[in-house]
Amino acid sequence: MPQKCRKRPVSPCLFDLSFRKKLISSLWYPALLVCALGVMLTFLLTYVVPQFADLYNTLNAKLPAITIFMLSLGKGIQNYYYIILAVLAVLIVGGTIWVRSDSGSKSLDSIRYKLPIFGQIWMKYQIAMFSRTLSTLLSGGLPLVPSLETASHSINSFKISSNVEHASKRVREGRALSFSLEETQFFPDLAIEMVEVGESTGALPAMLNSVAEFYEEDVQTALGASMALIKPIILIVMAIFVGGVLISLYLPIFTLGVH
Repeated sequence: MPQKCRKRPVSPCLFDLSFRKKLISSLWYPALLVCALGVMLTFLLTYVVPQFADLYNTLNAKLPAITIFMLSLGKGIQNYYYIILAVLAVLIVGGTIWVRSDSGSKSLDSIRYKLPIFGQIWMKYQIAMFSRTLSTLLSGGLPLVPSLETASHSINSFKISSNVEHASKRVREGRALSFSLEETQFFPDLAIEMVEVGESTGALPAMLNSVAEFYEEDVQTALGASMALIKPIILIVMAIFVGGVLISLYLPIFTLGVH
């Protein structure tokens, strides 16, 4: 089976497992910050804001527009929280069902490639997986066309899988693998050039292995840099949201103090 990892010291599924562990370990802190932001905003809007609303009602003070908006938002969440929770539950369940469908999976896969920064990381990750898988199959003695067909079915991306299927048809017609991959206009020029060198020298499996190693390292580096950039951005967003809520609530008190 092409998915087994016992025959090679570095294999597609080992890289996939390593990448997932790296991704999870990198995402836990940003996820914790996002959860903390959600908890703080929920607490402010459902508990703190209504307290200020009662205070300003007793003072009968003229409120700025931003304060009126924040008080109305907090009051609306407090009065209709059950409707909001029901809508969120429906959206989560509906989104899960949609993602698991064929059309949803294809749409989500297309969106992944269009994401800034992460789209390139996802593309390089898939190319590394494809190159590693194809190298493993060819090293095991499987002919090129069946190897391409098997690799296309083992990739969890509709976009790259369809491109590999197109390339396998062209190879079956007698075209070179490098030309067939270039024809898809999906694979980077560097990967195509390395495949072309492998074909011309008769060392295609070794060259595919080099392609996989290059993009695996590139993915790890880009992922680490992206996570290092995301953390301060999330902290800034947290400060803006929480600070905006607090300023909108305390602004009338400052005005009263001046008068």
